[in-house]
Amino acid sequence: MTDLPVTAILPDLRAALATRGAAVLQAPPGAGKTTVVPLDLLASGLFSGRIVMLEPRRLAARAAAERMAETLGEPVGQRVGYRIRGEAKVSAATRIEVVTEGILTRMIQSDAELPGVACVIFDEFHERSLQADLGLALALEVRAALRPDLALVVMSATLDAAPVAALIGDAPVITAEGRAFPVETRWLGRPVDASLRFEAAVAGLLRQALEETEGGVLVFLPGEGEIRRVEAQMQGLPGLSLRPLFGAMDFAAQRAALAPAPGRKVVLATAIAETSLTLPDIRVVVDGGRARRARFDPASGMSRLVTERVTRAEAEQRRGRAGRVAEGICYRLWAKGEEGGLRAYPPAEIEAADLTPLALELALWGSDALAFLTPPAPGPLAEARTLLAGLGALDGQGRITPHGRALAALPLHPRLAHMLMVAGPAAAPLAALLEERDPLRGAGPDLMLRLKALDRPPAEAHRATIERIRVEAKRLARAAPQGTRAGVSVGAMASLAYPDRIGLRRKGEAPRYLLSGGKGALLPEGTPLAKARLIVATDLDGDPREAAVRQAVELDEADLRALHGGAINWRDTVEWDRRTGRVQARRQEVFGALVLDDRPWTEAPPEALARAALEGLRALGLPWTPAARRLRARIALARGEDWPEVTETALLDSAEDWLLPYLDGKRSAADLAALDLTQPLLARLSHGQRSDLDRLAPAQFTTPLGRSVPIDYDGDHPSIEVRLQEMFGVTRHPTVGQHRLPLRVTLLSPAQRPVQVTLDLPRFWATSYADVRKDMRGQYPRHPWPDDPTRAEPTLRAKPRGT
Repeated sequence: MTDLPVTAILPDLRAALATRGAAVLQAPPGAGKTTVVPLDLLASGLFSGRIVMLEPRRLAARAAAERMAETLGEPVGQRVGYRIRGEAKVSAATRIEVVTEGILTRMIQSDAELPGVACVIFDEFHERSLQADLGLALALEVRAALRPDLALVVMSATLDAAPVAALIGDAPVITAEGRAFPVETRWLGRPVDASLRFEAAVAGLLRQALEETEGGVLVFLPGEGEIRRVEAQMQGLPGLSLRPLFGAMDFAAQRAALAPAPGRKVVLATAIAETSLTLPDIRVVVDGGRARRARFDPASGMSRLVTERVTRAEAEQRRGRAGRVAEGICYRLWAKGEEGGLRAYPPAEIEAADLTPLALELALWGSDALAFLTPPAPGPLAEARTLLAGLGALDGQGRITPHGRALAALPLHPRLAHMLMVAGPAAAPLAALLEERDPLRGAGPDLMLRLKALDRPPAEAHRATIERIRVEAKRLARAAPQGTRAGVSVGAMASLAYPDRIGLRRKGEAPRYLLSGGKGALLPEGTPLAKARLIVATDLDGDPREAAVRQAVELDEADLRALHGGAINWRDTVEWDRRTGRVQARRQEVFGALVLDDRPWTEAPPEALARAALEGLRALGLPWTPAARRLRARIALARGEDWPEVTETALLDSAEDWLLPYLDGKRSAADLAALDLTQPLLARLSHGQRSDLDRLAPAQFTTPLGRSVPIDYDGDHPSIEVRLQEMFGVTRHPTVGQHRLPLRVTLLSPAQRPVQVTLDLPRFWATSYADVRKDMRGQYPRHPWPDDPTRAEPTLRAKPRGT
């Protein structure tokens, strides 16, 4: 191993750790950092304690430990060992311990001083898994508060090293040059035909690569499903040794993929083969251009793997695998022109994954003031804490509870850990099932079918997935607390994990459900499950309005009350029902957004009824009678600085202050439409304001004959309608208000028809009156039409007949 490129920088790394206690090491794939660095630090004598190295994947952790142990001529478990989920090979003699990332978190949470650990190495940190980010943040906190002697090394193949170096105290950045042979890159001439299935396109490119090249071939595919389908398309080709490689395989099958093979070896691998692993004899890479990443999936309430386009950094990592042993060729399943559309780096998992496990770890630690390279977003973190509080993991002040500590100790999402803690070993198969991919895709939404398939898998079941679920269920059953609830139904167990996904069937024929978290859900029609009154939806398609249920199980109401009785409450509601146009007073038994029982509330307080009527009035608008409308206009005209506003918006905004007492007994839209606002509006005015109102904006105009005529204030000018003869003798135009606003006077004929509208009565007498007199005298000869109306007496009388 002394000829590996990383050996050249080992003195610099040792010097940095001796003087600064921390370093960032950049080294491309194949430089030897994963196996050479820990062994060199062990041999250097710098550390008397253990060296713990984090690997993001179980296969890489095993492979690294085996390779280092082989170098020392020892079996794994002596000076070099490993610990991964569900498996450990360590002993009292172990000095280098390779662990998967969650293991370090548990070590620190169990004993923050990390007794016996002298150095922690974060390998492949560029993958930016959430556990790696958390592990580094916790290690930095430990180093600052408890263990200043704890050495930290962050190693990466493709990473912007400066921010990481700054995070760990301006640590030195040490770069190892790679030793790679030239690799030719070949792109497609044009983008892949959209009608061609992905696996068929990859298989076609693989056949081309086999025809044009020699040596082992590494094909990058996003997941097991794609690997199996490409494998099926390549079966039967002579001289090939097809070797699948993905994380969920058993270890023996993974080792077979890494070992030499007869004939021409073709490894069909996920991103697990991008780094850390040594694949001998690979000279050709076929890159399908897709990667699978963890993303928070609102449909399942947990993180799920999604398939996305590969980033440029990942594509370069994959390309480099072709140049490890000789000159190589990389085939890319995209056109060269598409390269610019690729993102530079994959996002950090903390930016997109479910933060509930992180929130629980932070609560267990007792602080979220950690130095994260990418801090968690406040919104998703708050949502995660709300869920944890609902599971009983956090108290009212956001502190971890004893139940939360128990959840953190289980290797499960907090939802499933809560279910396992409450329901015990009986929930282990369901927990393992919900954590895995669906083994019965397309079999309908009933979760019971999946559980039955664990005992008797039907022909369409995915056998490898079934086997993984069985193995995990056994492990979880051993980890579950004993002596917990017995005889808990599957629906009850699921409700423990998904209290926010308990669905109540809505009224109507279609199987539509309201979920306790407030969202809607829809089951496929025709499925027996669609008849259930209550369900627990364990998987949805993510539609924000009404999601399609992909997996669910029936829930008995007795189980709901037994397990969640503390969250079921009676709620008295008085509200305006827009559908019926009435005030509805109800007593409701509720669980979250679900109404389990609903009955009339006959003892509702009058004030609550009036407030509900007011909400109806806000929805319908204020009912303006002609009298109320005129009053509002008068107030608007006369209004001073300390007067109430009378715009529609202001009146509705302040309605509680002035209108509520007048809504007693109003229950329907018809009642509200009949409401007279005149008295409530007047009641808003003080005695002095009412006097000013009558003076500045009088309700009526008194004619020269002493008759009262209502003034209409609705238009741009206050207006009146009056018989022309009744205004004889008026030589000054009538006005209102402190600014002497002229009234718009509509002069009427003896038949009450308008003959003139004027804002200047004296001018009318002097000008237009003569023409009006000429027209009107012939039509109404018995009525007076004097030559000079300003000197005539006002009258409403007509001359007697014959005069």
